[in-house]
Amino acid sequence: MDQTDRTDRTDHAGRKARIGVIGAGWWAVSHHLPILAARHDVELVSVCRLGSAELEEVRRRFGFSVASEDFEEMLDAAPLDGVLVGSPHVAHHAHARAALKRGVHVMVEKPLATRTEDAQELVRLAHEQRRHILIPHGWNFRPAAREARRLVRQGAIGAIEHVVCHMASPLRDLFSGEPMQGTEDALFRPLASTWADPDRAGGYGWGQVCHALGLLFHIADLRPVGVCALMGRSRTGADLYDAAAVRFACGATGIVSGAGTVPKHCGFQLELRLFGSDGMLLFDLEEGRERLEVRRSDGRDHLFEMRPGDGAYRCVEPVECFVDLCLGRVAENDAPGEVGLRAVELLDAAYRSARSGGSEEVPAESVVDAGTSDGR
Repeated sequence: MDQTDRTDRTDHAGRKARIGVIGAGWWAVSHHLPILAARHDVELVSVCRLGSAELEEVRRRFGFSVASEDFEEMLDAAPLDGVLVGSPHVAHHAHARAALKRGVHVMVEKPLATRTEDAQELVRLAHEQRRHILIPHGWNFRPAAREARRLVRQGAIGAIEHVVCHMASPLRDLFSGEPMQGTEDALFRPLASTWADPDRAGGYGWGQVCHALGLLFHIADLRPVGVCALMGRSRTGADLYDAAAVRFACGATGIVSGAGTVPKHCGFQLELRLFGSDGMLLFDLEEGRERLEVRRSDGRDHLFEMRPGDGAYRCVEPVECFVDLCLGRVAENDAPGEVGLRAVELLDAAYRSARSGGSEEVPAESVVDAGTSDGR
């Protein structure tokens, strides 16, 4: 659904989803808030960000009733159904935890957290509170991704034995601490302290590879247990290149690759290759060559029709889904907390491995079932 094609979806009782926002920075203000503000079934209640002038500008522009630089104060100021967490990576855990503790649904920007233990805590807390965690992995909500998940989960390629997951982006400037091209007209531009400071979870892994992992763990029921990684750095020390060898609990192996230096006139690359006991799945989302194929050993292949543009990254569907979940409507959450947890497990181990120079294990306590964050 295009942002400009809105209908009044307020339910028969006239109830609206009461939404709060923690971290109204570049991405939330440029992408999520315009979508929410355009809906007739949403009330933008409260907002939190640092900087009194910037906070007031967001409050005025989007019509929030409450604005505060203190997230605890903002959460307690008025009843909420859901909270969007768009703060810097290192603050996601604290902000999402505070919202879940108050019994509201949360949409948490990628990554869910920057430590495995913190991500696991959020998933367990959502389960205990019977609330949703939704991570806005835009690709997960596209028809081709849902079809890929259906095929793999129904055994189209048999047991998964090996995975290749590659992502590349035209974002050398963002992860090198430079002003990001294309954001000159944004209300707020991306902060180097978020994206390019390795001591604050800046870098291509936390900033971009988590997108690809969100798609991988949506499609395939895999749990990483060990990672050995190498990283190439930008001038700020943040990773521009990521290469990781992965072991999964089922015995499968995997390769995860990331590069932040695609030329600016080119688009994103995202490719998954899943090799199984009965065949393989190829899911390629690079613009102009989008394809989803299952090639089986018995010759009974499946080719999903994809048109140019079908692989484009969109942020609309996750936000729409989050509103529906907040209103208690039936909606398919294609990026629940478990997906985010698996991505954090792998990336946390990868960053530790790059520092230690050896293989790193996923903490044993996080390899168990962490419950469900689908609100049930």
